[in-house]
Amino acid sequence: MTQRVELATVRDRLAVDELITDYAVAVDDGDWEAYRGLFAPRGRADYRSAGGIEGEARAVAAWLAESLRLFPVRQHLIVNRRVRFGIREQDTGDTAEVRADYVNPMATAGSAPDFVCGGRYAFAALRTNEGWRLSEVVVREMWRRLPEPRTAPVVN
Repeated sequence: MTQRVELATVRDRLAVDELITDYAVAVDDGDWEAYRGLFAPRGRADYRSAGGIEGEARAVAAWLAESLRLFPVRQHLIVNRRVRFGIREQDTGDTAEVRADYVNPMATAGSAPDFVCGGRYAFAALRTNEGWRLSEVVVREMWRRLPEPRTAPVVN
């Protein structure tokens, strides 16, 4: 591998990493315009394993906007990112697959998380004229912790 190819690979890796971070920030901030802008024209997202929907990014953004109103406080922590570059139209490096684990605490009110879930993302990205964009996001929720049930006070 030449030094030029190595530098291009590092730049692509950083750009793909930034794309994943931008995804988390857009969801956490409820910036649905930014969320939609992260996807390629035919990009899709699949949240079915977490009780959601699967579809074109625009429709999924609308569903997320409505569903996440219940949780005004949320923070994705996306870690253990494994990036692999692929081949598209005979050019090495025009596609990328990212597998990353996540923990997502959310709160309905106040500062303590009411709901926490975790799992693994499978991101597919492709190089476009506008830069790297998501072609697919698949959420594989592996666990969740729900709020403790509140008990009614005992009246004597």
